[in-house]
Amino acid sequence: MKTAVSLPDPIFRAAEQQARRLRKSRSQLYADALAEYLSRHAPDEVTDAMNRVVDALHEPPDPFVHAAARSVLRRVEW
Repeated sequence: MKTAVSLPDPIFRAAEQQARRLRKSRSQLYADALAEYLSRHAPDEVTDAMNRVVDALHEPPDPFVHAAARSVLRRVEW
């Protein structure tokens, strides 16, 4: 997908320099940067993925882990 974006000159110059340093195209550098940004700002997706893994294990809860988690949560300031 082609798109046009506007960047401040200093960011553009830094991106160009980084692309050359990494021997990547500008498009690949921007795609990689945006993918990383999106993954860092999608915490619900990470939590959902972890929950799916835990659900797939079908393991009964460990009583020790359950008690330890409750103990820690009581001490954490929310």
